[in-house]
Amino acid sequence: MAAALLEMRNIDKVFPGVRALSNVDFTLHAGEIHSLMGENGAGKSTLVKVLTGVYPKDGGTIHLNGREISPKTPKEAQEEGISTVYQEVNLCPNLTVAENIFIGREPRRFGFIDWKEVNRRSVELLQKLDVDIDVNKTLDNYPVAIQQMVAIARAVDVDAKILILDEPTSSLNEGETARLFKIVRQLQKQGMGIIFISHFLEQIYELCDHITILRNGELVGSYELAKLPRLELIARMVGKDLNDVKDMDKMAEKSVPSEEVFIETDHAASIGQIKDVSLQIHKGEVIGFAGLLGSGRTETAEMLFGLKDVTGGQLKINGKAEKLANPMAAMKDGIAFCPEDRKLAGIIGDLTVRENIILALQAMDGMFTHIPYSEQVKLADQFIEKLRIKVSDRDQLIKNLSGGNQQKVIIARWLATHPQFLILDEPTRGIDVGTKTEIQKMAVELAKTEGMSVAFISSEMDEMVRTCSKLIVMRDRKKVAELTGEQVSSDGVMQAIAGGDN
Repeated sequence: MAAALLEMRNIDKVFPGVRALSNVDFTLHAGEIHSLMGENGAGKSTLVKVLTGVYPKDGGTIHLNGREISPKTPKEAQEEGISTVYQEVNLCPNLTVAENIFIGREPRRFGFIDWKEVNRRSVELLQKLDVDIDVNKTLDNYPVAIQQMVAIARAVDVDAKILILDEPTSSLNEGETARLFKIVRQLQKQGMGIIFISHFLEQIYELCDHITILRNGELVGSYELAKLPRLELIARMVGKDLNDVKDMDKMAEKSVPSEEVFIETDHAASIGQIKDVSLQIHKGEVIGFAGLLGSGRTETAEMLFGLKDVTGGQLKINGKAEKLANPMAAMKDGIAFCPEDRKLAGIIGDLTVRENIILALQAMDGMFTHIPYSEQVKLADQFIEKLRIKVSDRDQLIKNLSGGNQQKVIIARWLATHPQFLILDEPTRGIDVGTKTEIQKMAVELAKTEGMSVAFISSEMDEMVRTCSKLIVMRDRKKVAELTGEQVSSDGVMQAIAGGDN
């Protein structure tokens, strides 16, 4: 085999009270697409941050093309030819596309920025990626898929030898993902080494050549993907026997809703957001909102939580007409909402796990009724144990947790309010297989054992079908079908989306 492009050997990284990486090896060759996998908290992000200069390593060596490097900052890593495109695009939405591509490296003429050259080269770079857009428009005019292409264009133009794609498809639809994969394969043919981090197994098997698996900060092994069956991959990732993994994926029986209706809408609408939604959500029911991106799934959930005004039709809670003027009104009616974007609208990074868990409860009690510290500790410890949240202690900053554990903290925050209706919007996005299964089972168990109404929204149709006893299918911001019983299937949803009101 040709000499390695990148060799990381015996990498150690220690945080206070936590050994994040222990003696980890990773090898990448030119022209290879290599997946880095593991459960949340396995050490994937930490390894990438050591490579890109975000964290200093505490042990081990990094060699690029046979030469030892030790980047102290992301800028130094970029100068070495290592570029990263993150799940949350780290560009400036208020600057133009061209400015984002060349920020900090603008070509100059007579001491001034040569904007004509900036724009020309930006168009040229994007055309190579099959992207035809106006580079003079600000980045926030374009969807996430295009923003990621812009980030890749910038990475390519800095003469990257290694491109790291961290959960690049979590906000993309099927067509956008296919387009991204086409570009990644083009870069592979040009000899670039690509590290691909994703929780979508289908995408990893479609795109990648090799895989390195981490667990609890340690190397499990590196494998040729074509020779590693999917169940064996999951078994190695979660540290279980193969038969245990086969059992793990079996969902408990779905919940059986009661006759009692908790919340219902009658031709409800919200100007510019929702056109026409009529539904009933029973106690003890897991209901799903299905549909393509932009269909109105999230907007319907936000309307049920008071984030969107009901401007037409009617909304009732326990048979009584309600307005839900704001989220606080919804909370007092027993409604809880775990938002789609946990980093932007969920966690407060600089607060501890304990503080994040008691946040909603404190808001309901009011700013002048402080929850005693002993009660905060009791609540935090109770949910850390109940949801198996991996923390060093309850006062660890939530921003230092893995994505899956952050999601569990947000769920704990709302469970602490003892809701009657829990809305979970994309609760498993960007988290590992094991935690996904835990959250799906938890949704079913809350409905079955506590009689809670649960709304479950996911872009992954398989988990919707496994989890929900009823599906509301959305298209063009209105309800087009309601599926129950044997109708709850991927085929049923796609037929409803394609066939409209049939």
